[in-house]
Amino acid sequence: MKEKSQVLNSLSKACEDYGFFQVINHGIPSDIIRDMIDVSRRFFELPLEERSKYMTTDVRASVRYGTSFNQSKDGVFCWRDFLKLLCHSLPDSLPHWPSSPADLREGVSTYAKQTKSLFLIIMEAILESLGLIRTAEDDKDDDILEEFEDGSHLMVINCYPSCPQPELTLGMPPHSDYGFLTLLLQDEVEGLQIQHEGEWVTVEPIPNAFVVNVGDHLEMYSNGRYKSVLHRAIVNSTKSRTSVASLHSLPMVRMVRPSPKLINEENPRRYKDTDFATFLDFIACSDLKEKSFLDSRKLT
Repeated sequence: MKEKSQVLNSLSKACEDYGFFQVINHGIPSDIIRDMIDVSRRFFELPLEERSKYMTTDVRASVRYGTSFNQSKDGVFCWRDFLKLLCHSLPDSLPHWPSSPADLREGVSTYAKQTKSLFLIIMEAILESLGLIRTAEDDKDDDILEEFEDGSHLMVINCYPSCPQPELTLGMPPHSDYGFLTLLLQDEVEGLQIQHEGEWVTVEPIPNAFVVNVGDHLEMYSNGRYKSVLHRAIVNSTKSRTSVASLHSLPMVRMVRPSPKLINEENPRRYKDTDFATFLDFIACSDLKEKSFLDSRKLT
């Protein structure tokens, strides 16, 4: 019990002070991780004609290939290609995913199931660190862990090619993620930076580890106790970089709001209700800069 308490305290401190942590010894087989990075690289090596079949500016599309960060709004494009796949509708969405490389659908769906299981384990620990694990006396309708079982899951596969003048651009600009947690898999090339105390700090890749980022929805749900992390991606002049971000949250139709158990006179409610549709409407018509969406949900 003492060891578990220490883990929960460390988890709470990481979420409060940094907004991220890294997970090792997570149980996902290394060959599944290796295959995910490999098939991702091979997708971006396909001819542009093949990749562009999935190009769209529709932020609601179940499959979307594109470049930059927010194609419809970016004034200066970023040095990045991406493939976004909705994973919570598996297996129905599988036939819509790219058919090339031939092993992409199987490899990504296997990886998606593994990261979903890991998300549920980590989320249970985070809820416990907040004192929010449901007891027998609680209303079963308030069992948020059960809702996460059928929650939203978006996978974003990123390619950051080597750049001849990396000092003139970014792979991704500073931003926070919209969901509860993002599980980020990095290859061996550095590029992820988080902002801590006003400074940009590079997160060194650890083989087979996941960077876990606190998202806007967890900041809202925790009523501001756990802060979403501001992060960005930088590029370099010699190596291409690949990363895979798995963004997890509640079902898209579910309203996200501060937990009533974390609201009292000393800690009044700090955020408005929100849902995924609100986020999509925001990014369709607004510049998504730093924590602009989260700021739009704050109560003054």
